[in-house]
This record gives sequence, structure tokens and C-alpha cells, in this order.
Amino acid sequence: MNRSALGLLAGLLMAIAIAVDGFSGFLLALVLGVLGFAVGAYLEGELDLSALARGKRG
Repeated sequence: MNRSALGLLAGLLMAIAIAVDGFSGFLLALVLGVLGFAVGAYLEGELDLSALARGKRG
């Protein structure tokens, strides 16, 4: 699935969340979407959390 199709799917799911549960449903869908994206990016190796764990130690 390419990025534009994935973006379309995400937008449609957000619209459904707003229509069904209002703004709180939208916020929940947004938070879970960002969390899912972060986990997927970490598992694919696109997201490096070691810099976040080290902090600003130089």
C-alpha cells in the first residue's frame, strides 16, 4: 500500500471517528494512529529511539 493510499485511509478513519463519537473520538483515533505509526516505524528500523533514551548527554 503506497503512502497516498495509506493517508487516504487514515483520513477516512478519522472522519468516521468524528462522525461517530465527536471530537473526543477524533482525538483518541489521532493518538492511537500516531502510536501505531511510531511502533511500525521502530519495527521497520526507520525510527531510532536510542537518541531519545540518551537525552542531551554529549
